[in-house]
Amino acid sequence: MRDDLVLEVNGLYKTFHIGFFRKRVDAVRGTSFSVKRGEIFGLLGPNGAGKTTTIKSILRLIFPTKGEIRIFGRPSGDREAAKRVGYMPENPYVYQYLKPIEFLDLCGRLVGLEKHERRARSEEMIDKVGLRHATDRPIGKFSKGMMQRIGLAQALLHDPELLVLDEPMSGLDPIGRKEVRDVLLEQRERGKTLLFTSHILSDVELLCDRVAIMQQGEITSEGQVHDLLESAGRRVEIRLSSASQKLRDSLASRGTILDGGAGHLTLQVNGQQAVDEVLRISSAAGARLDAMIPERESLENLFLKGARG
Repeated sequence: MRDDLVLEVNGLYKTFHIGFFRKRVDAVRGTSFSVKRGEIFGLLGPNGAGKTTTIKSILRLIFPTKGEIRIFGRPSGDREAAKRVGYMPENPYVYQYLKPIEFLDLCGRLVGLEKHERRARSEEMIDKVGLRHATDRPIGKFSKGMMQRIGLAQALLHDPELLVLDEPMSGLDPIGRKEVRDVLLEQRERGKTLLFTSHILSDVELLCDRVAIMQQGEITSEGQVHDLLESAGRRVEIRLSSASQKLRDSLASRGTILDGGAGHLTLQVNGQQAVDEVLRISSAAGARLDAMIPERESLENLFLKGARG
């Protein structure tokens, strides 16, 4: 393993057999990716794409049908590697009658923290995730957003080197998402490595260094967010004046006409080659370029294209 790789997933398959007739369901099919030290890696995809199955396979909560997973250069079931990982499930499993400090104290015992360290870390995590106002309340009385916060607190409790978070923003309001984003960015600044899934693509764009998009158990796109958006092509809005009807007819097949009339023409085209061709034709026809406005592809559009494909 290269020193900069924290997580390696190679050729992961997971097959379930469901129901009386043991119907075969291939939840993950040949998935491979790696996560580098100190980066935030986003695993994206619609419901049923295989994201949670992949994460549970990485953490050995379920056993892969085939494939190799290594964490810190060790097999994923290795105890020493597991001690360096923090996990937040999509729906945190908690003892609902416990108060936040009591629950975190229990989690601290499970990861081997001493009593004084458990108390100090629990108090610190309560403040970090914004639950100080609810310390005297049983967790069973928490809202969905508050439950996500306590789940994040337990994942951070033992100061892990790798954080694996399944839908950490689920159920949070915009202020809560901002606060959790700040916590995750702080972890990266401290040199931690993060792998998380999310449906909130605006948060992914703000947080992630790299992403992989899963569809039907397979990774369809992977790379840095900026590179994926650039490779998807960019739409450009071109505004022309002194445009004749003949020019308008000529350009109709080279883009989408958004507006026209009285010598003005607004055209939307995709890709640099199409832009160059429209500008060449317009210049030859005597039209004047008033504005050229690039529109950056969004991660949401890229995600939806993959889902439809």
